[in-house]
This record gives sequence, structure tokens and C-alpha cells, in this order.
Amino acid sequence: MAFESLSEKLGGVFKKLRSRGKLSEADVKEAMREVKMALLEADVSYKVVKEFVANVTERSIGEEVLKSLTPGQQVIKIVNEELIKLMGEANSKINFPNKPPCIIMMCGLQGSGKTTHAAKLAKHFKAQGKRPLLVACDVYRPAAIEQLKVVGARAEVAVFEMGQDDPRKIAKEGIKHAKDYGNDLVILDTAGRLHIDEALMEELKDIKKIAEPNEIMLVVDAMIGQDAVKVASSFDEALGIDSVILTKLDSDTRGGAALSVLSVTGKPIKFVGMGEKLDEFEPFHPERMASRILGMGDMLTLIEKATQTVDEKDAERLAKKVKEKGFDLNDLLDQMKQIQKMGSISSLIKMIPGAGQINDEQAAMGEAQLKKTEAMINSMTKAEREKPSIIDPRRKRRIAAGSGTQVSDVNQLLRQFEQMQKMMKQFGIGGGMLHGKKARRNRAALLKGLGGGGFPNQ
Repeated sequence: MAFESLSEKLGGVFKKLRSRGKLSEADVKEAMREVKMALLEADVSYKVVKEFVANVTERSIGEEVLKSLTPGQQVIKIVNEELIKLMGEANSKINFPNKPPCIIMMCGLQGSGKTTHAAKLAKHFKAQGKRPLLVACDVYRPAAIEQLKVVGARAEVAVFEMGQDDPRKIAKEGIKHAKDYGNDLVILDTAGRLHIDEALMEELKDIKKIAEPNEIMLVVDAMIGQDAVKVASSFDEALGIDSVILTKLDSDTRGGAALSVLSVTGKPIKFVGMGEKLDEFEPFHPERMASRILGMGDMLTLIEKATQTVDEKDAERLAKKVKEKGFDLNDLLDQMKQIQKMGSISSLIKMIPGAGQINDEQAAMGEAQLKKTEAMINSMTKAEREKPSIIDPRRKRRIAAGSGTQVSDVNQLLRQFEQMQKMMKQFGIGGGMLHGKKARRNRAALLKGLGGGGFPNQ
């Protein structure tokens, strides 16, 4: 996961600061030297690091901080504020014109994930009520058009293509098609190259002139580190980009590009790709990313994922059923499936405040435990799921054999399910667990249990 190493190192620095009752100017400067090294190792631009550390140091050695009752916490607060400032204060949104369609021109190097992220962007806005159209302007890369059609179908978004025709003509006809058929958002998937060249830029300039895009969005692979910032600068100088989509932030990349792009180019990151699936895509919120980097979690994004994933009508039906008949293993299975729709356990756990100490290995154990639990429930009869109390030793042996687990695993599941039933009663016979604000808190608790390597055991 991006920033994992940086988060660990910063966590170590802040732990030292918090452990001291008082801080001296020397303590702060020593801590800032360690912060500086951690940022440089995360591949953040040297110029950006130098300015960041200078700003934090200047604010932290003030009398108000050093004489505070909690100076360590005050320094962490300053680091958080400066990180947010570094990445852009707030989420930058796309400004849709009063007269549709809004035209977004996607550009980037080959292999950056441009075509996939064009579909991700289309899906994102479709969920907000827009009627997007993807236009296939990449006529050079083998199977590029076919790839766009495949990801477009997955996103349930229409794709306009004219085969291997001139990209300029395709862009013009695609926009005309959108106007004729009522599409209020046009996303142009332009060709990429293995490196920046004049031919690529000239074609992009021509398409820009024809399409008059409302937004030129550069797709950059976070794994190329500081080169990502160089690519952004080159495209901006030649084409005049408006924003950046940073991809592969779910990888083990050091993540320095996310902390450098705005400062170096002046262009905001508006979206980030967090995985290969079309729904592993989210608006870039600097304050939330800073919170993740500092190990404070990101509950707002987690809540948004839950809101987008959970069908309100299904949740209401389930809440009503649980209130009338009680919470059974069918309901537990349903909740587990809802969580799985939100993304990988590893990515979700990192959004929970206080769960930053859970590493990828523990999260993988949680993922495996989730599958094991699902297999055990699927091996039960309808009667056993509805009334687990009837599961005797003979039934336990059958369930274990059917799910490829041990009888001890079945016993553990049943014990933990009893604990969950008790918890359900505390939250109001289940309605709160499955619907509304309490649902989000409880899913977070469920995830934290899974991340600890067992199906919820806390």
C-alpha cells in the first residue's frame, strides 16, 4: 500500500514526541530531521521536502507549542495541516458547464492506466446521474479500442468508436454523437506513447483545438515516483493540463508523487486509482490522504464507500426482518457480502482510525478468514442458518467436512456469532446495525475484527 513505509516511519517519530512531557527546540529539530529523511525515502521532491520541513519547524518551535501541555500532539497537528496544504487544501471538483456536454480529455503515457481510468471516471459520474459517453481516440495501440469497449461495458457506459480512423475526426464525431443522443459528459480516451514525443503532443493539441475540452486530465502512474512529476510538468508545458489522476496508489509505491504534484506543477490531483477494479477509484481529498499517511484512518471515505455500496431498500428490508425475527447466519452472510463489495479488507482496514498497526499480512489473514467463514455458512442447511442452536456435534462435523475446515473452526464461528447477537441487541434489535449511521460504525468494527486475523473476535 502506498505510504505504508512513510506512515510507519512518521509514526515512530511521533511516538517519541508524544512520550516526552516537554519539548525543546532541539527535540523538534531532531524530529524534523527524521521526518525529512522519511519524506525523501518516500520519493518526495527534495525542494518540496525542504520547504515542508522548514514550515513545520518554524511553526513548531513557537512558544505556544513548546509551552503547551501536549506539545507532541501540537507538532503532529502542524504536520497534518502542512501535509494538507502541500496536497491542496480541499478536493478539487470538475466544473460542469451550464450547457452540456462537459468534455474531458484524458491523456498520459502508455501503460499509465488511461483507458481503464476513463471507464472508472465514467462509472463514477454515472453513479451521480450523468449520462457519459466514452470516445475511442486511441487508434494506434493494439486492442485499445477493444479494451475501451470491454471496460465501458463493465461500467455500463456507451462507447463511440470509428475504428482506425483519424483521432481528430473521431473526437469531432464523438462530441456530435453525444449532443445528438443526450450524453451530458464526453470522455475522450486519447493515444499514449511509451515516452513524450512531438508527434503525440501535436495530435493532442489538434484534438484540444477541435474538442475545446472543459478539462484536460493527465493520468499518471504513481509507481514511477518522481518521474510522475516530470511527466506532469512536460504535459502541462506542452498541452496545458487542468488536473491529474494518480493511479496504482494501492501498490507498494513510495507515494512521493502524491505529495509533490501540486507543489511542482500547480495542478491538483482530482482522483486516485486504488486498485484494478472499476469501483476502486475515488476523489482525491488532501485532508483524508494526510490522515491516512499519519495513521489516523479515513472514516469519511469508508462511510462513502458503504453508502455507495449498500442498497437502501435492501438494508431497510433486512433491518425490518431482523427486528421481527432476529439476527441469524443468513444476515451475517449478507453483511459479509456487503463488506466485500466495498473493496479488499486490507484497503478498508487502513481507513479505520487506530487500525494503522494492522499490516498487510494480518489483513490477508482476515481476508482468508472471511472466505473460510463464508464457506462454513454455505455448508449449513437453511434450518441451521436460521437457528444455529440446533447445530450439534454431528452437524458440526458435516459442516466442517463440507467447507474444508475443522470442527474447532465451526465452534469458533458459533461462539463469535453468539457474541454478535448480543451486540445486536445492544444496538437496538439490529436496525442500527444494518441501516443508517450506526451501520457504518458497526461495519468498521467488523472490518477491524477481520483485519486482526479472525472473524470478529473483539
